[in-house]
Amino acid sequence: MEASLTPPLWLGLPFIAVLVLMTAAPYAIPRLWHQFESKILFALAVSSMVGLGLVIGFSTAIHELAHVLIQDYVPFVILLSSLYVVTTGLHVDLKTKSTPFKNTAFLAIGSLLASVVGTTGASMILLRPFITMNSDRHYKTHSIIFFIFLVANIGGCLTPIGDPPLFLGYLNGVDFFWTLQTLAQPFMVTIAILLGCYFLLDSYFLGRETPALEHSKVPGNFGLTGKINLLLLLVLIGVIAGSGVCTRCYDDLPTILIMGQTVSLVQILTNASLIILACLSYLLTPKHIRHKQHFSWSPIREVTLLFAVIFVTIIPVNLMLQAGLSGPLHQVLSLTHGSSPALIYFWLTGLFSAFLDNAPTYLLFFKMAGGDAQNLMTSQAPLLMAISLGSVFMGAITYIGNAPNLMVRTLAKQSGIAMPGFLGYMVWSCVILLPLFLGVSLWMFF
Repeated sequence: MEASLTPPLWLGLPFIAVLVLMTAAPYAIPRLWHQFESKILFALAVSSMVGLGLVIGFSTAIHELAHVLIQDYVPFVILLSSLYVVTTGLHVDLKTKSTPFKNTAFLAIGSLLASVVGTTGASMILLRPFITMNSDRHYKTHSIIFFIFLVANIGGCLTPIGDPPLFLGYLNGVDFFWTLQTLAQPFMVTIAILLGCYFLLDSYFLGRETPALEHSKVPGNFGLTGKINLLLLLVLIGVIAGSGVCTRCYDDLPTILIMGQTVSLVQILTNASLIILACLSYLLTPKHIRHKQHFSWSPIREVTLLFAVIFVTIIPVNLMLQAGLSGPLHQVLSLTHGSSPALIYFWLTGLFSAFLDNAPTYLLFFKMAGGDAQNLMTSQAPLLMAISLGSVFMGAITYIGNAPNLMVRTLAKQSGIAMPGFLGYMVWSCVILLPLFLGVSLWMFF
């Protein structure tokens, strides 16, 4: 990118304003924020694009906006929404007494399931049963926070289906089973340590419950309704995996031009298939099942709105990153050329993923590392491992690091569970996760 087309640092202010408002506004100005949230966010998105247009030209800014909306945001929302609709059509009826061991086992199963059906799918399938299982507990916030850590983020690192960043790597030539073969060891160690921490913490909070609750007896029971959605979920996973195979194996696929963006027929058919599957799920699932799931469109609406603003306001930041060492972020990016580059890639990819969308962040650092998948899987494997782990693991640092985080928080709040705000959640994540990630990164990359 030419220097003249590189945005200055001040164009990152709208994005920073979004983060600050998300952190402080719900507490500092709750009524005002609730009334004008969408208008304020829309104004920040517009100001970001106007400022970008004044600096690099409005035609170029519109081109960048179209690229983000068509290539990134629309597929992101369609995938997220289809997974939400299909998985909320599955109702797991789990009636059992909550104990630290059962809670820990539940989170372990969820962590493994996340790599099979994706972090969004696993979160939507398991969150309601987990909340119901702990309905008689007084202290539940810590359980939802660890659910976000394990099921909504870290659990998705074993397959390209697990998390969007790894799917982008798959589309760019990374073998489907490379993540399973290469990332299994740090995955198992990280999951084991977090599950151990959770078991101790849950045991502590259970000890503070009333004796009547501690000795209450609940008969064990398991049931599954909405089974048609299991078939739809399998088809959905097959569509996602098949789109990657087609994209990688065929270079001459037909394309069409939409708003100046080249879109392959495979991408169009994939998005259309996901929409059809979501519609079939909504029509074929009995209403009483979705009622049991407390289904509503508000969680997906909230995530869709917020990430629309985030996708728009990070355009200048992404352009600064793409400018590399000639851009305004050169001092940060120059660290990748120092000693222990894999360690630096892990932390840079991770920290950017925590506050930006982790999928485009993965792709940017993937390209910075050379962009040659065969080379990155072999001679430069530590760099690809660092980028993969950083983008997936550190999506758990903030609510906006990964899309399921906000959805889990919204659904938990709807169920009456007190969830911390943006900053309060970061206190939990930084205290628990950062020391663990530091140890894992030094072990793997130093």
